[in-house]
Amino acid sequence: HVQLVESGGGLVQPGGSLRLSCAASGITFSNVWMSWVRQAPGKEREFVSRIDSGGSITYADSVKGRFTISRDVAKSTMYLQMNSLKSEDTALYYCGDPSAGYWGRGTQVTVS
Repeated sequence: HVQLVESGGGLVQPGGSLRLSCAASGITFSNVWMSWVRQAPGKEREFVSRIDSGGSITYADSVKGRFTISRDVAKSTMYLQMNSLKSEDTALYYCGDPSAGYWGRGTQVTVS
């Protein structure tokens, strides 16, 4: 049984920082690539970042240089450090394994 639980969201002022966590069970991080995506009100879900089984990392252009994805394989936890937050980063952030269709319920980030 796969379970993904995001945490760490909240309300932050522009220019501030947040660190999101994604605690996983039923998934072996070293075998899958994991992603962060987000969905703002009235918009489609968009890719934020991903880290593959070998540790290679990709970012959306909109967050490059501001966000950092990482993982702790031993803890089965993935992180998203978000710095220099902007109002346009406001969204519900989800972690997941896109290839298998596993997603968490999301954590809300509001920059205002």
